[in-house]
Amino acid sequence: MSMDPRKVIVCRCENVTLADVLNAIESGIDNLELLKRKLRIGMGQCQGQTCLLIVAGILMKKTGKSFEEIFMPRNRPPISPVKIKYFLSGDKA
Repeated sequence: MSMDPRKVIVCRCENVTLADVLNAIESGIDNLELLKRKLRIGMGQCQGQTCLLIVAGILMKKTGKSFEEIFMPRNRPPISPVKIKYFLSGDKA
């Protein structure tokens, strides 16, 4: 029995299905960073702790690329740093 890719959820936080991922790959997206930008995988509450590895596996299988070629998306620091004291004391920045 095969599963319908439209019903297989690969990113619960952003409700991304296997079909969404496969369609994006077939449209020419061949790395995890671009998939993250297009589908928002890894941008939900869990920050990709589950879905990024799942999607990386799908991407490797479909493109033939190695893990090192497709993983990891870049983390982006805040535009301007905020001092922790503003979060602790309730003062406004």
